[in-house]
Amino acid sequence: MRLTDISPIPALTPLDGRYKSQTAPLVEYLSEPALNRERMRVEVEWMILLANGFEGNGFQPIVDGVEPLTEEEQAYLRAIPETFDDEGIKHHAAHEAITHHDVKAVEYYIDDELDCAAEVLGHETQLSKLKTLVHFACTSEDINNLSYARCIKNAMEQVWLPTVHEITDHLVQKAEAYATLPLLSLTHGQPATPTTLGKEFAVYVYRINRQLRHIEAQEYLGKINGATGTFGAHLAAFPHIDWLAVSREFVENRMGLTWNPLTTQIESHDWQAELYGAVAHTNRILHNLCVDVWMYISRGVFAQVPVKGATGSSTMPHKVNPIRFENAEANFELSCALLDSLSATLVESRWQRDLTDSTTQRNAGSALGYSLLALNNLHGGLQSIHPNEAAMRAELDENWEVLGEPIQTVMRACELAGVEGMEHPYEKVKDLMRGHRISQDDVERFIDSLNFDEQTATRLKVLTPATYVGIAAQLLQYMR
Repeated sequence: MRLTDISPIPALTPLDGRYKSQTAPLVEYLSEPALNRERMRVEVEWMILLANGFEGNGFQPIVDGVEPLTEEEQAYLRAIPETFDDEGIKHHAAHEAITHHDVKAVEYYIDDELDCAAEVLGHETQLSKLKTLVHFACTSEDINNLSYARCIKNAMEQVWLPTVHEITDHLVQKAEAYATLPLLSLTHGQPATPTTLGKEFAVYVYRINRQLRHIEAQEYLGKINGATGTFGAHLAAFPHIDWLAVSREFVENRMGLTWNPLTTQIESHDWQAELYGAVAHTNRILHNLCVDVWMYISRGVFAQVPVKGATGSSTMPHKVNPIRFENAEANFELSCALLDSLSATLVESRWQRDLTDSTTQRNAGSALGYSLLALNNLHGGLQSIHPNEAAMRAELDENWEVLGEPIQTVMRACELAGVEGMEHPYEKVKDLMRGHRISQDDVERFIDSLNFDEQTATRLKVLTPATYVGIAAQLLQYMR
């Protein structure tokens, strides 16, 4: 039995196979049918603008020989993409099988719909005579660049960003819940100045939110200016029209994008490189979070909630593997690899046009799909962990040497104030604490051996690894 004999043919990639349910929300915006539907929206809105004008030209037809479309006719045109279903997909594919050109197939698809207009509306309409208006003065890239921009914009705003916000909201909850929960820090893998678990979560919230502000302010550029960006065909047909104003109106007010007035045949894709760079940066921050949490689990700071019936190891029944975080790591890496490639290749085009971007842009869905899959895994992983407070206390109690920092710093302050016997504070504390474990008694004896005043000595003796966390909890106010 050949797998290719199965109908439908099994998915080649895990995004459309094993993980299909998790990446399905992006199908609405970044699949091939979604792109073709958006192309239809661009085409019919261009027809409506050309026929009905806009405020800047007094709502007069932009092209001669066309009557303004009625509300009913406009609704009919706008229904073409909205009713693009499985039969429509097959219909478009039939045209493309002949044209070998997906945008031309969209044009013919709309032509077919115009042929049916009178029958569907139940009366004569000029729509059946407006095939010439479809794709008027356009090059395929006029349609494609606007369609891709709208698809990607919607995917980001409707799927990717809300998913990241869910994670940041969850991290905020954890940060606030554990704001004062002391945690032994490790710098260079060695015990260091304690922090709080909440403050460490807040660090990630702050980092992620900075990137989200960049992404939410991202421009999505579009152009509609002809074969090489000169409006040559437009002016040849209607030299009296202010095509710059028409183009700007269409891109900004009809398509909801930022108008790019200066392009070759293609929109230059710089906005895509900017966006993908910011998404990749966010991926890498979240990848760092996955690695940190994985290591916290490994050292016992976090305990995992077992999933009933799930197998952690095929041979070791006791294990609860941090698989969600490991899956998230891998998928963030795949997403970044694709996003980096997109960012690097899309900003280049030979002279006025080459087609390298055509096949490259089709992978935007995969790039964001792997990121979405990673986000879902990370979110699930974060929901399955909770602090192991007993283990955290034990770590702190075993590392009194971390109080060497405050003691030697207070000694420095005393030396500056002229207190005798406080010289070489760093070296004295190092001799006591470096390279071996010490106890609370050792710390107190060392404090007593020095010429501290009673108030300072008492203040230092009150310190423990669990209370030496500075203003960690107060810092949470800056994470949003």
